[in-house]
Amino acid sequence: MSGLFPEQQLQLTPSSLYRTFTDKHTLFLRALDHYRATESAEAGQRLEVADRPVREVLREWMLWLVTCPSDGKSGRGCFVVNTATELGTTDEKVRRRTEAAFEATRQALRSALAQGHDRGELSAGLDIDDAVEMLFTTVLGLRVRERAGHDIERLTTAIDLAIRILGPTPAEPA
Repeated sequence: MSGLFPEQQLQLTPSSLYRTFTDKHTLFLRALDHYRATESAEAGQRLEVADRPVREVLREWMLWLVTCPSDGKSGRGCFVVNTATELGTTDEKVRRRTEAAFEATRQALRSALAQGHDRGELSAGLDIDDAVEMLFTTVLGLRVRERAGHDIERLTTAIDLAIRILGPTPAEPA
């Protein structure tokens, strides 16, 4: 069944798809909402620090983003990032959804960094909001590079540098 179009897998005709979803745009928005509710939620859960070191959680999360596509095929990128780069400024409904997804990622990063900061794992002088923006931008770049088929070793180098940019742990010498 993998070679079939989605409507063939569901045994739907185009007319039954439109009766269910009204039109292609509505179907697309529903697919984007579903992705945000599932894939984006999983990404957020993977950023939960709990009792693990924040740097370890961040590194594992970023590696997961570029190595664990849900269908096992690499080079797909992220539906939200792909959508934002294609339609994000031309379609208000899409823009609102992609921005909401991006803000959820920023909030998850902010929470992880704040927990690490509160536990003394990050420098007292680290600006959490600036670090969130740096990591978020790095993640977007990683997702685009993953889609472009860039080598995982090169992506891992970028991930490791992003983690180092957070600065030394307070127990480490600068």
